[in-house]
Amino acid sequence: MTRVRRLTLQSNLGQPIHGDLRLPDGEGPHPVVVVCHGFKGFKDWGFHPWLGEQFAAAGLAALHFNFSRNGVKAADGDIEDLDAFRRNTLSIERDDLDTVLDAVLAGRLDAPLDPSRLGLMGHSRGGGIALLGAAERPEVKALATWAAVSHFDRLADEATLAQWRRTGVYEVVNARTGQILPMGVDFLDDVLGNRARLDLLGATRRLGVPGLVVHGRADETVPFAEGQELVAASGGRARLEAIDGAGHTFGAVHPFAGSTPHLTAAAAATIEHFRSTLGVETPT
Repeated sequence: MTRVRRLTLQSNLGQPIHGDLRLPDGEGPHPVVVVCHGFKGFKDWGFHPWLGEQFAAAGLAALHFNFSRNGVKAADGDIEDLDAFRRNTLSIERDDLDTVLDAVLAGRLDAPLDPSRLGLMGHSRGGGIALLGAAERPEVKALATWAAVSHFDRLADEATLAQWRRTGVYEVVNARTGQILPMGVDFLDDVLGNRARLDLLGATRRLGVPGLVVHGRADETVPFAEGQELVAASGGRARLEAIDGAGHTFGAVHPFAGSTPHLTAAAAATIEHFRSTLGVETPT
């Protein structure tokens, strides 16, 4: 039975970062993988709890957390705080990741973790955040991304940008819930004003740890070519795990309805990657 510990950290802006730490059996200390959710995602979305259980069963502690302004108020909630969502930026998410990593490395989570065996993973936009973290934090020893973006500058045409500035908000539809999710001008200013820090291909070129880029060939949200771009930029430090027929979430939905062949394949490749790079022994 997977042991789950709930935790709450405080962001640099004084807002809660809720997380779930799933621990393997045994005394440890265990290698740990910190997992970043994607845009319109959260730590309890779809495959995330299931994936944490798969990691723990394979000897890897898994820490899934909510970015502080992802719109989720309650520790186990869904997106409902639209004002927080509006005020979110990529730089805030990158800072939130540092807060989580610092807590792991300082031993503040009251858990038998081995900070010298630390991995990072992210899905979609969260894959980009994890990539930045892996490139910038020398304590990170391995990286895996799922359906990750290769660039954050995905802004619309000039007319849309002008309207965004004029109205102060860009609205996106959450297809799952029908919600209209607002993105404020702070997000736009952050992307345009921090191009160097948020340059994902540049970060990939600086990557000094082994990476795994998992991407579905039928990804309808982030084209498969973006995964290929990341691998090409890595100079051999990352390898591509292409999954034929897989879409952006590898067939997973929310609420979670069980694994799919694509999701199982993604998880198996990722677990193998982290077990080998973080030094998990295979039972004899």
